Amino acid sequence: MYKVNSSLYSWRPGKTGDKTVESHWVPNTDVYVTDQLLVIKVELAGMRKEDLELTVEANRLTITGHRPDGCRAPKCKFLVMEINYGSFQSVIELPPGYDLSQAKAAYQNGFLRIDVPQGVMTQSKRVAIFSGKSK
Repeated sequence: MYKVNSSLYSWRPGKTGDKTVESHWVPNTDVYVTDQLLVIKVELAGMRKEDLELTVEANRLTITGHRPDGCRAPKCKFLVMEINYGSFQSVIELPPGYDLSQAKAAYQNGFLRIDVPQGVMTQSKRVAIFSGKSK
């Protein structure tokens, strides 16, 4: 298992000249195996499932979304800021032996859980396995 990006490399919003720079971040993620599954659990508190999208390409899972920051007063000055807002993308490459095309995803109580069964990947095209967006 290889996590292509990590929260160690995320950055916070800031200012460049007169422009505000949008934050890009990587959510906290656990990946573990059971007897039959590889489980990916992503912490996404405060998000709606409509703001999430999961896509698969070969053995690579990409999770993208946007957590809006609409609950603070304008022109506030932070003393501590540990919650990430804005767009994010998390890319996870799975080891051989798991079939992402058969993955099942569910979002509940601020956690996205993706169960990936054991098996051989049969397709290599890009596929959306979960999209909270209305079509």
